[in-house]
Amino acid sequence: MTIEIRRAGSERLDDLRPLFLALHEHHRHVTPKPIPLVADDDAAWAARRSGYAELLADGIGFLHVADDAGTAVGYAFTVLRDASDDTFPLAPRYAELFTLSVAPDARGAGIGSALLAAVDELIAGLEVSALQVAVMADNEDAIRLYRRHGLVTGEILMYRFPAG
Repeated sequence: MTIEIRRAGSERLDDLRPLFLALHEHHRHVTPKPIPLVADDDAAWAARRSGYAELLADGIGFLHVADDAGTAVGYAFTVLRDASDDTFPLAPRYAELFTLSVAPDARGAGIGSALLAAVDELIAGLEVSALQVAVMADNEDAIRLYRRHGLVTGEILMYRFPAG
């Protein structure tokens, strides 16, 4: 496996579909019950793809793709967010690692770490105060990866959905 990580634009969005759907399926297995996830994979991908396209067009979204022989095996999507110094010192802006996905058969080969290194290189020149990432509560592999890269728990995000 020879992995190349490159910045990309909206021209690569369709290549991300299988990687996003693999991540979405993984989330089904690591999300605590009774937290619901979007059941329709096509709808989930359409919404995510649309969001990516909008963020890229606005100039605040950044895509890194990991390719193996021209096939996408992972990606990181990062978003710049405006911020204030209300709870955490985040002003004027911080970076959010919005999505990190590695193909199931390529996990454990260092691709996630390489993508995080590319994100770190990107944000080093963008005057950001911090990097934030949301992780599914029971996604222990992802939590270990992020901790190895210096991220620590700052908040816990909770939900309450209507019964039924």
